[in-house]
This record gives sequence, structure tokens and C-alpha cells, in this order.
Amino acid sequence: MRIAIASDHAAIALKSALIEHLQSAGHDVADLGPYDESSVDYPDYGYKLAEAVAAGDAQFGVALCGSGIGISIAVNRNPACRAALVSEPLSAKLAREHNDANVIAMGARLTGIDMAKACLDTFLATPFAGERHARRVGKLSNPAFTKDPV
Repeated sequence: MRIAIASDHAAIALKSALIEHLQSAGHDVADLGPYDESSVDYPDYGYKLAEAVAAGDAQFGVALCGSGIGISIAVNRNPACRAALVSEPLSAKLAREHNDANVIAMGARLTGIDMAKACLDTFLATPFAGERHARRVGKLSNPAFTKDPV
């Protein structure tokens, strides 16, 4: 499976560990940067990752920054992306199963390497459940949808 990964400067070490982990599992990884700890702006890399996933250049994306919050917001600006900020395997499972998330976001300052690997493995192994969730996910990608008519 092809997976794109991007971070900011705060998450370089975590990004490197996850790339190695993904490659050892047989995945093709597109490292979208950055490549050193020089200060960068997370939105630039979040947008780059979102474009790769939206274009079909990768099946899934991994977005990393210090907290995971900023880069997940940047990725979610693209209507083709559903980035979920996770911190443990259950949230990673539910992000895929219920929300059909195609990008996992994590914070390098908040999530240790082993936990991040467990989250990523769970995320990639979990299929979308479909059914009642499909209607809800469809609303996330519909620009004409503004609110539930309830």
C-alpha cells in the first residue's frame, strides 16, 4: 500500500521512526518532508499531504506535528481528506471504522513512538464499516451540505 507522510520540524524523529516501521511492513512510503529539524510551517506540509491523498498518489496519509492539532486542521481543509487526530489505538480504529478517515494525525510531543506505531497499525488494518456511517461520511465531503435539517 502507498502511504504519504508529512510533518513539521517538531515531529522529524517520529516521522523517521514511522517511515522505517511502514517500510519494514512492506508499504511504499512517500516522505513529503521536511527532512531536517529546521523550523517550518505545518500548514505547508499538511496541504502537501492532503493534495497527495486527494490526487490518489497515496491511499492513506500520516500527518505529524508537535501536537497533531495544527497539521490535522490543515489537512482537513481539503474536502477529499478526513484526517483524524488520534492518541491511542481505539481512536485510530474508530476513525477508520466509523469515519472512513484517510489520514491519521498524531502529535510527536504527546504520543510516544511505540504508541504511534500501534495507532498506525490499527488504523491501516481497520476497514470502513460502511452502512449507516456511509451516509454521515458523505455529508462530510458534500460542499452543499450546511447542517442537518433536524
